Amino acid sequence: MSKFEQQPPAPVQQPEGHGLLIINLLVQIAFGLMAMTICLPSMQQWGEIFSVGQPAVQLTFSAYVLAYGGLQLMYGPLSDRFGRRPVLLTGLGCALIGAMMAIMASDIVMLTFARFVQGAGSAAGMVIGRAMVQDMFTGSERTRVMAVIGMALGITPPLATVVGGEIHEQFGWAANFVLMAACALLLLIAAWRGLPSVRAPSAQKQHWMTQMLSAYGTLLRQPIFLMYVLLLGCTTATFYVFLSGAPIVLKSYGVGPAGIGWYIMCCPLFYIIGNFITSRHVHAWGERRILTIGQGLTVAGVVLMWALSVLGWDTALAFALPTMLVGMGHGFLVPPALTGTVGLNPALAGAAAGVAGLSQQFIGAFGGFSVGLVQHQGAMNVSLLMMLFTAVGVLMFALILFKGQAADA
Repeated sequence: MSKFEQQPPAPVQQPEGHGLLIINLLVQIAFGLMAMTICLPSMQQWGEIFSVGQPAVQLTFSAYVLAYGGLQLMYGPLSDRFGRRPVLLTGLGCALIGAMMAIMASDIVMLTFARFVQGAGSAAGMVIGRAMVQDMFTGSERTRVMAVIGMALGITPPLATVVGGEIHEQFGWAANFVLMAACALLLLIAAWRGLPSVRAPSAQKQHWMTQMLSAYGTLLRQPIFLMYVLLLGCTTATFYVFLSGAPIVLKSYGVGPAGIGWYIMCCPLFYIIGNFITSRHVHAWGERRILTIGQGLTVAGVVLMWALSVLGWDTALAFALPTMLVGMGHGFLVPPALTGTVGLNPALAGAAAGVAGLSQQFIGAFGGFSVGLVQHQGAMNVSLLMMLFTAVGVLMFALILFKGQAADA
């Protein structure tokens, strides 16, 4: 056995409450995305509330994403060493504390720090929930559960922004963090009472930290792995530019907090459709063709958004509808790109998934923060930022194709 491999835990026998177990895992995984996006409508007014500029407001989003991505590198190895459930409970406790800090925030600095703490805790559900699906299900059942999770992750951001906008209108911005604190507490109880404690027995003599660093060092010396990682990161950044820029752009079109989620919904819904088409046709079409279609749709979407802005079509629909193409393109792009990262070296699949998740959130956080560095009156600058990250993704895709053809020759 490779020194990097770990003996996987034996699948846990499925309990009688099989459906409840799936629901429990589903909400644990989706919690982080919900916490990320539920307060997006409130960001329209945080500048006025806290008397700060837009870059400071955007930093609250980036702080959450940075913590949410960075801690994903740690939770996996820690859960292998100390057990899934204890580490998940610790993360949910951290998310609860972060939400309570946000409720009491009196300035943007405290709110930014609270969002960082909240993101650090919320990352546990994403990593450990997926690991527990791997632990507890096998064969077609595991694939089915993963498919349900993928669809739920696609619909969570738009639904969260719709709910967050309504709560903001009715009860104020802090009420969303009250809801998130209550959710964290309920999920903590659900994890304690409803999830088994799974621990992967270690087959190595190395300390877990030494093993993890060795695995990451090996991956970072593989150029094609880095290309896939940058492709994923730029894809996420394109979406995060839209996600964090939408409240600003839509405000300029007269759309308030209650309406933001309905326009944001265009992109994730078509992301789900793209994922579905990919799952049905990837074997027949091949991964390279799927990636090519995804890049083409993404480029078409961002160019269309820019072109409509140039033509003076400054409306909320002209801003949102092109993201249908972007979302579907990402639905084609992300699955084979993720497969590329973890498939290059199967012995390091866990570490590769961690690096991919980290890059997605870190580069995505930079994309979200970049929105606050330029002025916005309409969709022009948001479309240009999306075009920039998409162009880097296209470059990485071209290099991947070139490397692949060179390897085949």
